[in-house]
Amino acid sequence: MAQEQSLFSEVMSLQTSNELVFPAVLKPNPNIFKPIQLPDAIKANTKWIDSLLLQYSAVLFRGFPVSTAYDFNEVVESTGYDDFPYGGAGARTKVCGRVYTANESPPEQKIGFHHELSHLNESPSKLFFFCEVEPGSGGETCIVLSQVIYDKMKQKHPKFIQRLEEKGLIYNRVMGKEFDSSSAIGRGWKEMFSTDDKKVAEERAAKSGTKLEWKGDNVKVVVGPKPCFRYDEARQQKTWFNGLATSYGVKDQLNDDPSKIVVFGDGEPLPPEEVHDYLNMLDEECVALQWQRGDVLLIDNLAVLHSRRPLLTPPRRILASFCK
Repeated sequence: MAQEQSLFSEVMSLQTSNELVFPAVLKPNPNIFKPIQLPDAIKANTKWIDSLLLQYSAVLFRGFPVSTAYDFNEVVESTGYDDFPYGGAGARTKVCGRVYTANESPPEQKIGFHHELSHLNESPSKLFFFCEVEPGSGGETCIVLSQVIYDKMKQKHPKFIQRLEEKGLIYNRVMGKEFDSSSAIGRGWKEMFSTDDKKVAEERAAKSGTKLEWKGDNVKVVVGPKPCFRYDEARQQKTWFNGLATSYGVKDQLNDDPSKIVVFGDGEPLPPEEVHDYLNMLDEECVALQWQRGDVLLIDNLAVLHSRRPLLTPPRRILASFCK
């Protein structure tokens, strides 16, 4: 019997439909009457799990004895994936090893669909999420296949897709100097660029193709134009890969005009009807993961968008890790 069959149950799905297995779900083999440690199971089946991730784009490990941040860190280390130190603007705290908190913005706020750090020159290729404290209600993490969104949007709005292809997107955000706990993009520029020297911040921003425009102690961060799509070489398909959903119309205390937070690469505003269709499509096509304590979710960041629904009944504690 193959190792993967001896340690894991058969590949299952959270989907109620048989049309698509997404994400693939792996549980301990019920015929083994002793606890199966997830790091050991992953080490014994690394190539097989990699093949599952390529095939299904997301893998949920459920029912394994993973309880703490340190347990989770061992799971991440067991894969052999290289570390990707987090350098984004999201409100996060490092917990231990390669483990961070998930976005610490107010839990009653929704976080829109996005690929992690899609606006930077280099993005993590894989993401891990771990449920340390199961939510009471709400707070689901939603995931959707980027290729499905690209194909459907191209079919419904081909001219919009063509303009995105030709022009790309520019992202404009205003950041304060210090941490803002009320915002999903909560890090101040001092923490973001690891300096309180404006000239040093400018130099570090420029390395990632980012321009800074100072407004007193605040700074307007201009990113782009950036491509909106990428070609997935492994799967030989084009996918949606941008931060439109988390930027469009976002209200920020420091921005005086939310309509200009994300625009076409030539500075022209985006058409509201097409963007709203896109936002609705994300909700229609996604899988909403109802977290259970101990869940570990592995997703291909280059193929899957993820989001967070508002938490209705606290508490909730989700941890994250990023891999090259």
